[in-house]
Amino acid sequence: VPFLEPDLCAKLVREGNEKPLARISEADVEVVRDLVAAIPVGQVSTYGDLAAAAGLSSPRIVGWIMRTDTADLPWHRVVPASGRPAAHLAARQLERLRAEGVPVTDDRVALRDCRWEIPTS
Repeated sequence: VPFLEPDLCAKLVREGNEKPLARISEADVEVVRDLVAAIPVGQVSTYGDLAAAAGLSSPRIVGWIMRTDTADLPWHRVVPASGRPAAHLAARQLERLRAEGVPVTDDRVALRDCRWEIPTS
C-alpha cells in the first residue's frame, strides 16, 4: 500500500467545503482494498455495497479511496448503484467488464445478473 499521510486518512473533505465528510483510517482503506480485490471475475459491486460491508458512512468514501489507492486492483468491477460507470471511465470500464463476461446493456451493467454478494463473517 502506498504511504498515505495521516492528514489524508484523517478526513475526507468535500470539494470546496472545509467541513469533513467522514473520518477514515488506514484500516478503512485496507478493508476497502481487500473487498475490491475479492470481487470475482464476472461480477461487480457497488460503491454503496462496499461502504456498507466496510462499515463506512457513505459510498463517497469508497469513491475517494478508489480514486487515490486502487490502481493495482480490479477497479473496473466497482460501479455506481445505477450500473452506469462515470462518463470519463465508461468506455474503458465497460470494455473490461464485457471481456470478463459481465452483462452490459445500453452501457449499463445488469446488476441483478452479476452483483457480487459480499460474504459476511
